[in-house]
Amino acid sequence: MLSYDLDKMLYTIPADKHSPEDISMILKDHPEVKFVSLVGIDVGGLDTDEKIPVEEFLKDTEKFLQNGVQTDGSSVVLPKIAKLNNAKVDIIPDTTVNWFVDHNFNYPDPGTGLPVGTLRIPSTLVHNDSARVGSRVILRDAIYNFKEDLMQLLRANPYVFEYIDADSAEDIDEIVITAATELEFWVKTPDDDADREQLSTAQMLKEQYWKRTTGPVRTALEEVMLVLQKYGFEMEMGHKEVGGVKAKLGNSGNYDHVMEQLEIDWKYSSAVQAADNENQIKYVIRDIFRTYGLEVTFMAKPMEGVAGSGEHTHMGVAATLKDGRMINLFSPTDTEKQFMSPIGFGAMMGMLKHYDVINPFVSSTNDSLNRLKPGYEAPVCTVTSLGHNAGMPSRNRTVLLGLVREIGNPMATRFELRSPNPKSNTYLVIAASYMAMLDGIKEALENGKTPEELEKSISKEYGEEDFYLDKDRMYRSEKDVFDEYTEEERDKFFGRAPRTVWENLQAFEKYPEKLEIFKRDDVMTDIALKSYKAAVLEQWATELHNRIVPDTMDLVRACCKAHNDIDCVDYDRHYWEKIQRLRNQLGRDTLDELCLLTRIVRALDSGDYETASELQILMQAKVAEMTKLYIIYKKNLF
Repeated sequence: MLSYDLDKMLYTIPADKHSPEDISMILKDHPEVKFVSLVGIDVGGLDTDEKIPVEEFLKDTEKFLQNGVQTDGSSVVLPKIAKLNNAKVDIIPDTTVNWFVDHNFNYPDPGTGLPVGTLRIPSTLVHNDSARVGSRVILRDAIYNFKEDLMQLLRANPYVFEYIDADSAEDIDEIVITAATELEFWVKTPDDDADREQLSTAQMLKEQYWKRTTGPVRTALEEVMLVLQKYGFEMEMGHKEVGGVKAKLGNSGNYDHVMEQLEIDWKYSSAVQAADNENQIKYVIRDIFRTYGLEVTFMAKPMEGVAGSGEHTHMGVAATLKDGRMINLFSPTDTEKQFMSPIGFGAMMGMLKHYDVINPFVSSTNDSLNRLKPGYEAPVCTVTSLGHNAGMPSRNRTVLLGLVREIGNPMATRFELRSPNPKSNTYLVIAASYMAMLDGIKEALENGKTPEELEKSISKEYGEEDFYLDKDRMYRSEKDVFDEYTEEERDKFFGRAPRTVWENLQAFEKYPEKLEIFKRDDVMTDIALKSYKAAVLEQWATELHNRIVPDTMDLVRACCKAHNDIDCVDYDRHYWEKIQRLRNQLGRDTLDELCLLTRIVRALDSGDYETASELQILMQAKVAEMTKLYIIYKKNLF
């Protein structure tokens, strides 16, 4: 239990309090804040952290705000940008967003009795004194571009005001971009191995979903919610997710074998602020759960065969009017007769048409693609669901892009992208999504399309021509896409989902015309896209070579013979022979043939990534088969 007086702690310095005078006064009133850290976000989504003593920061605050601090390319992921012979990178504070205090709950300040704090300032990365780079910059530029271009489209296509709650573009004071994420994560006691069968059974029986939390998990979750509320995040709820098993009370009186999946939600913010908020929230969750001896993982798929962790990302577009009202630009004037306005339909069509090139920003790790497989509501198909009719909003949890609506509440209309996970780079996910939305809105409005015409477009059949959407795709289904389509039908109608990071990245080469939407007004330059691709490719290859292959070899060795040849039955021998064949195929070289794991390593070493990707898929299939057979084999042994 946290023993600090939460009401005395500093949590946030809001955007309107960033003058040197305000900063100095606030920090002097909170001597427990000992350090300042400028937080830049590189193309890999990693953030910088450094400890600048508050005294140094206050000596010349204005200089820090203007010039920041300098680092080099070795401390950030900016391949092809910050090179060895051209590595100067500056980290410049962003004064337009909230700044957060990161508390060290294990280190109380002797003078105040409060945890020592570090003021974390979201910042911009600048290469070579001129080029703004990194994920925060891309998102900021994408949102600016979206707002400017949308206003131009509204002025040029006044017909659209027949379908939204405003008379003309002159009524609009500002376009407002809103975003929010739902964060799922697993918590467990250190060194505990998961009983996958137990977890899978509990999941199918829904024994954990939205059930009452107990013990240290309950206390930690409640403290997380209270502390995050102090930050001003406007928490909506925290609850158990579908995964997990009931914790056990040990002989010592403490709970052990904790293995639970949780979710927390908070209210929306502006796009850049929403991504910054999520970054800080993850640190708070980790730190507080650790004080209770619990590990937190934000991995997308920490355990095979058990529900992974998603991070459904909600995105909307509104406008503040000069008369003081706020309207939702996605909502139609009559929510019982129409699903969306032309702006909403265009935005949705833009995301669906271009998802092939959005996906590399959403699913950029081995772990993310382990989660995106059919079953457990995993959104593997590029398809949406609007509802069976406009008067009855519905939620189809098997689709990639959901439409969230409430009759009588037009401000609730938004999109829910269901494919991101807690490790997705939220800055780039939101940036790519809004650039795709802009392209769809542009085509819808410039072609003068009505909501009825756009609903017909998005509901088109496979092979049907459309003014914008691809001919050989379907984009809407009100069915359960896992149960009511075969795998072959899903691949045909909605496009085959990538199976590896390499396959996902190939969309940049396969769809160069779709990639152009990100380059509008240099939001993502060629060098930025190449840098991102190089960073993701290196991460994939390194993890596959140095972690997945060795871990798979350890698993092959762990699936060892467990029966006695004298005291066994033909059933045992039969299954062991199958297992042994798979073990040999996976991990044992012969003079005539190399095993799968060796072939993967050699393909990676030679830069043959296409072969490595194909072999990775084969490896995964054989590991899954071997694991299943080994469970059956072990269950039959006395």
